[in-house]
Amino acid sequence: MLIVGIDPGTATTGYGFVSETTGGDLEVVEFGVILTPAGLEPEKRLLQLYNKLNELLLLYRPIQGAVEKLFFQRNVTTAIAVGQARGVALLAMANNGLEVAEYTPMEVKQAVVGYGGADKNQVQQMVKALLGLEDIPRPDDAADALAVAICHIHSNRLFGLAAMSQSEG
Repeated sequence: MLIVGIDPGTATTGYGFVSETTGGDLEVVEFGVILTPAGLEPEKRLLQLYNKLNELLLLYRPIQGAVEKLFFQRNVTTAIAVGQARGVALLAMANNGLEVAEYTPMEVKQAVVGYGGADKNQVQQMVKALLGLEDIPRPDDAADALAVAICHIHSNRLFGLAAMSQSEG
C-alpha cells in the first residue's frame, strides 16, 4: 500500500511516498520538496504547486494521501498562504482519486514518536529509524511529509485493528 504524505507551504511543500510491505515494514519510495519562486504571483505559485503534485501523483500512483492540518499561527499572512497550499494539495489528491486524511502536528508527533510534544529532531530521528534510512531526510519539509505518511499508515493499522476487534466481539 503506497501512501503520500504532504507538508504544505507556498514557498516549499514537502512530499513523501511511503509503502507498507505485506510484512508490515515501511519503505520510502521517494521524497523531496516542491519549491516555487518567491517573486512569482501567488496564483502562479499555487498553479506550479498543483501541476507538480499532479505529476508526482500520476507517476507514483498512491492509493491514499495525508496532509498536515493547519495549526494556529500568529502570522495571519503565513497562515493564509499555508492554507492555500493545503487546498491545492487536497485538490490534487482528490483529482487523482485518493482517499485523503488530515492530521494535526501533534497527531503526527504522537504517531511517529509516541509523544505529541516531541521536538523536530526527535521526529526526524524516528522517521530515519522507521524507514531504515542512513541519514535524516533533508530538507526538513520532506522529513515532515514522510512523518505525515507514517502517521497515516499507523492510523490505518489502528483503525484496522479496531474494526477486527469489533467484528470478533
